[in-house]
Amino acid sequence: MIVFPAIDLKNGEVVRLAEGDMARATVYGDNPAAQAMLFAAAGSQHLHVVDLDGSFAGRAENRAAVEAILAEFPGHVQLGGGIRTREAVEGWFDLGVARLVMGSAALKDPQFVKDMAREFPGGIVVAVDARDGMVATEGWAEVSDVPVVDLARRFEDAGVASLLFTDIGRDGLLKGCNIDATVELARSVDIPVIASGGVKGLDDIHILSLHAKDGIEGVITGRALYEGKLDLAAAIAMGARA
Repeated sequence: MIVFPAIDLKNGEVVRLAEGDMARATVYGDNPAAQAMLFAAAGSQHLHVVDLDGSFAGRAENRAAVEAILAEFPGHVQLGGGIRTREAVEGWFDLGVARLVMGSAALKDPQFVKDMAREFPGGIVVAVDARDGMVATEGWAEVSDVPVVDLARRFEDAGVASLLFTDIGRDGLLKGCNIDATVELARSVDIPVIASGGVKGLDDIHILSLHAKDGIEGVITGRALYEGKLDLAAAIAMGARA
């Protein structure tokens, strides 16, 4: 199971939000590339990066920071936030991004996402972000009437690499990952699932790793790392045993 340390970008800084609320951002640093290298030094070969401003704007807003990370980080970078056009997809892959996460586009223009998944095999991750079980889009500012499982099933046989499932109500709060909902989703579809939202320590990593056989491919963690609640090297080692 892959452990993805997260770098969320707002105004070029490394931040974490509480429940996706841009007004509740905690700043952890002003050098995203340096933070990426700290994660690499701890043994990370995978990184999850989100352009938070881009999620709301629908286009890249932290391009310089992302490019700096790509120039320094020696592993695989997974990027999300405002990726809604072919030009954006092609541009990021050309720059060396390994996988792109698409959320709003998956709900509002699913055919486009399916086309990109087929054109870039293994490169597209669909974000199924949940608020009370319903899909949220536009940087989590809008909640739809589409259940998470229904959206996920629309992309079976579409060639997407993974589903990224976030329980927004837990994100950035260190309440613990919503393991039950994550495992239920993984068991409901034939697409690997990445867990996100609320990881508070090594216990979450351990329990999720026990469900690798159910289709849990990885887990994203941010605030727990920045606040010293989770040792990244230990988490990576535990995930590798799954």
